[in-house]
Amino acid sequence: MAKRSAPVALPLRGTAEDAAASPRTLIEQAYGQLRDDIVEGRVPPGEKLRVEHLRQRYGVGAGTLREALNRLVSDALVEAEGQRGFRVTPITMADMDDLTDLRVRLEIEALRQSIRQGREAWRDEVRDTYEQLSAIEQPILPHMAQRWEILNGRFHEALVGNCGSDWTLRLLGVLNRHSERYRRYAIGLNQGQRDVHREHRAIFEAAMSGNELRAALELEAHIRATPDLLKAAAREGIDVFGSAPG
Repeated sequence: MAKRSAPVALPLRGTAEDAAASPRTLIEQAYGQLRDDIVEGRVPPGEKLRVEHLRQRYGVGAGTLREALNRLVSDALVEAEGQRGFRVTPITMADMDDLTDLRVRLEIEALRQSIRQGREAWRDEVRDTYEQLSAIEQPILPHMAQRWEILNGRFHEALVGNCGSDWTLRLLGVLNRHSERYRRYAIGLNQGQRDVHREHRAIFEAAMSGNELRAALELEAHIRATPDLLKAAAREGIDVFGSAPG
């Protein structure tokens, strides 16, 4: 079988516990660090999460870690295994397809609503995030991958930010975090096969011109490009998810 792609490796964050921090702050810090490590692939899919090991890694107590892990269970990034502890949620082609279909339905409708509302402040926000994103994605250099992911998220959030539904925005935030797990594996496969900047430009131009249908079509094609790339690689015999269960 061909060699699998690996998620982009990013530098570890500091793990020293701040003695002056409140318990709630420590939980937030542990939750954020572990969530990012899962999403960015440093803690791989399916891995057993041992509290003692994580205490050393993140420099917090067992109680703090359990609180953070329970929050990650609510985010569906971690699975509770009864009395056996916790495990990182596996990634699979079936999960990717389900996630993608739901994201397409929600995000396209949110974009349509944002365009229909047409507020100038929204247009300015989309333009600003697009310009920041464009500055670093021609091409996306490995050392800029984390910065690109942040700006890419902000651009997508700005596009739908005028939809008028807080629940839609919350749900899309969860879906986009899960989508990022798959993007980390796809980046290593994208050897000139995609022009992500062209995709973003097409969405931006359609949204700014008020062309709701064109914007929706371009956004759907953009969202589906990552799973399509991973599935094409799998058909060629590449073990895209490595040893991930499922």
